[in-house]
Amino acid sequence: MLITGTSALLILHALVGVALLGAITHQVVSLYLKRGGPRGTTFLGRYSSVNTQTFVLAIVAIYVLQVILGAIVYPSYRVNVRPDFEDLYLFKGVGSFEVKEHLAGIGMALLPLYYWLWRPDVAETHRIDRAVITSLLAFVVWWGFLVGEVLNNIRGLA
Repeated sequence: MLITGTSALLILHALVGVALLGAITHQVVSLYLKRGGPRGTTFLGRYSSVNTQTFVLAIVAIYVLQVILGAIVYPSYRVNVRPDFEDLYLFKGVGSFEVKEHLAGIGMALLPLYYWLWRPDVAETHRIDRAVITSLLAFVVWWGFLVGEVLNNIRGLA
């Protein structure tokens, strides 16, 4: 089986999505878990004891890379996949992908604020803001990943 350039980009897009999903999920879970008690004795204790500020720059870079890869793959979706969904009356799939596109744009707009809220000199004074924006960004990433994977599984690799 020969993998086309579009298929290779779609696979790369999915792999970068998994990396982004893992990083933002790890940061959100660490943000909400209580840090009291012995660290390193349980899985959750070790999981929450990482320095979540180290994830910020990586998340921003991976998010931007993910959007760029999505923009490269998008014309193929628009020409080859979306018409098939519309012909099959799968408007919920088309609509959920439209929501995904809009949320990805909102996530891009949130990245500067997200980065600023995780700066060490601001982090403690804006703790609630940081939690809300990080959680919102995690929702955007999870939505995009789940919608992308479900639609890809319905249609198959381009």
